[in-house]
Amino acid sequence: MNHLELQKRQLLNRKRMQNSSTPAKIGFIGLGKMGNPMAIRLLTAGYEVTAFDVDALAVARLVSDGASQATETSEIAQSCDFIILMLPNSEIVNSVVMDENFLKVLKPGSVIIDMSSSEPISTKKLAASLLAREIHFVDAPVSGGVKGAVEGKLTIMVGGDDSDVDRIRPILANLGRVLHVGTVASGHAIKAFNNLLSAAHLWATSEVISAGVRFGLDPKRMLEAFNGASGKSGSTENKWPNFILPGTYNSGFTLALMLKDMKIAVKLAADAGTPLILGKEVADLWEKASLELAPLADHTEVAKWIEENL
Repeated sequence: MNHLELQKRQLLNRKRMQNSSTPAKIGFIGLGKMGNPMAIRLLTAGYEVTAFDVDALAVARLVSDGASQATETSEIAQSCDFIILMLPNSEIVNSVVMDENFLKVLKPGSVIIDMSSSEPISTKKLAASLLAREIHFVDAPVSGGVKGAVEGKLTIMVGGDDSDVDRIRPILANLGRVLHVGTVASGHAIKAFNNLLSAAHLWATSEVISAGVRFGLDPKRMLEAFNGASGKSGSTENKWPNFILPGTYNSGFTLALMLKDMKIAVKLAADAGTPLILGKEVADLWEKASLELAPLADHTEVAKWIEENL
């Protein structure tokens, strides 16, 4: 499909939604630091959102913003055309979707959108199982952090059939930039590789700045130089100036989740016959840091650990 045809199809989908007297009903499962602002953006866009989370207070907060409450995930499966999952990992995704009470009331033709950072192989198996029941599955993990979720500026890496992606594109467009990266599980694979790169950048940047400070350099001047030269990255442009230098370490993304994604990337590459030599070493270093930091430590706290231990 060329760019012009894609634009025409997107416009047609938007017009259909605007002209519809019954807007699509969206179920949202997982109202954590990312899920809550994403669901709020859908409410603001005019969608009917029914929410579920194991944290009753998280649901109550979203209900105060206009959502409907589901006391069981099966209520969402029964009433919604599109179901968004924003959950910690594949194990939890599978436990929600493959629950018999959830499965038996899913509407044929409905679309499940997994925006979690899940394992690609697990995603493929789950999608195939659902398709046999006439349920469509799309993976759509995101990058951009809490700030991107609040502002609707996430990068959304979507894996799925063209027709399924076309159906959900108007919904996801309210959350950020939609990139259709391939078939089912492509989004989860690219997200894992992206986070491995991001983690490698942060580790290298933190080592270099720690060394520079010991030499007598000003970290702010170092970042200014890096960002005007070839050493710049998301770590030099965002994470160091906004979360590490101020000492807040509150990016909203935990070290545990970062490490999980790194391990997914390393295993995926190994299974494909292309082991990541540097990638595995970086993942091992992050795991060493994780053993000494708090269980819910923000991933930017790895810079503090490097400064204190290397």
